[in-house]
Amino acid sequence: QVQLVESGGGLVQFGGSLRLACAASVRISSIYYMGWYRQAPGKQRELVAIINSVTTNYADSVKGRFTISRDNAKNMVYLQMNNLKPEDTAVYYCRAEYSSGVYWGQGTQVTVSS
Repeated sequence: QVQLVESGGGLVQFGGSLRLACAASVRISSIYYMGWYRQAPGKQRELVAIINSVTTNYADSVKGRFTISRDNAKNMVYLQMNNLKPEDTAVYYCRAEYSSGVYWGQGTQVTVSS
């Protein structure tokens, strides 16, 4: 069982920055992939960024603005979000693919005002 707890969401103005954090209850070095997804009202949940031990991948809509990173010593994954836009408004979820299955956090709200 893997527990994920997100933090760092909030209200920010257009062009601002936020850093989301995801704390995992297991060693993230043993997790296949960790990632951030988001879901805006009335829309499907979508991939934002994923990371494993050797690579990262981003949705086209956030490339150049968002950066995913990990701290294995702290069992943390981060999402640095710069140059935020109103269309980035959503609930952001942390996701982990582990040997025992796929796990999600409870989500953190990000709201970007125009």
